[in-house]
Amino acid sequence: MSFLPENYHLGLSLIAFASIIVFQIVSRSLGKFIPVFGRAAKLNKETYDKKMERKIYSDNQKLNRKWGLVDTLVIFFLIIPFCVTAEMPPLWKMALDVFVILMFYDFFYYLTHRFVFHGTADRNGPLQWVHAVHHQQKNPCRGDSSYIHPLEVAIGLGLYAGSILVLSLLMGEFHVATIVITWVAFSEINNHNHDLWEEDRFPYKYLNYASKMHHVHHARFTGGNFATISLLYDWLFNTYDTGDGWGKNKREPSASKTTKAVEKTVETAN
Repeated sequence: MSFLPENYHLGLSLIAFASIIVFQIVSRSLGKFIPVFGRAAKLNKETYDKKMERKIYSDNQKLNRKWGLVDTLVIFFLIIPFCVTAEMPPLWKMALDVFVILMFYDFFYYLTHRFVFHGTADRNGPLQWVHAVHHQQKNPCRGDSSYIHPLEVAIGLGLYAGSILVLSLLMGEFHVATIVITWVAFSEINNHNHDLWEEDRFPYKYLNYASKMHHVHHARFTGGNFATISLLYDWLFNTYDTGDGWGKNKREPSASKTTKAVEKTVETAN
């Protein structure tokens, strides 16, 4: 990859951008015909609509839609054109590219989320005040994935674009389909992590698990589970949190069970 004018493929970038939009529209429309996804969509929309009745919430969403579009256009006009090709690679190579991009992105998202947005036991992260906006939602719904500070929108999208740029320098340009798949994957996984999800049977168990683990993260600002694509890096770096905390914040399992028992007793009494 180089930044010479002849390597600026705006047409291919715009094809990728349009394909992403079409795919998301079609998938959401078809999802309504699958009962499990239809119920989840209904639950999350009803919750989101109630939150949108609050002006401070709706103002934030409108602001982020505007800046999110600006950030996205910058990416697809100034970065992706230098990183995309129409040359079709072998399917195994495309699959490898998708995997590498997502895991590379998730590694740096993990580091940013943990150390920049949250911090350590001894020091607050430099942008903790930015991420605190997102953590106002203790039990998020799907729409809360975009209830964030505009700077966090730019950082999140910038990490994806930066991953594509760096890896294209190392691995060569990526096919249009690779850009589409990775963009849809990272955005839809992030959205689902915030879903209110109730189905816990095969083949939806992992979707339930992913949602529950991110809700654990939102329940307390000191919670773990900082990665977004998977919890691999949380497992590797000992920040995996099932609800008992992690590191110095980890509570004794027995204490956690006692707390849950007390909460259940209170709910029964009410």
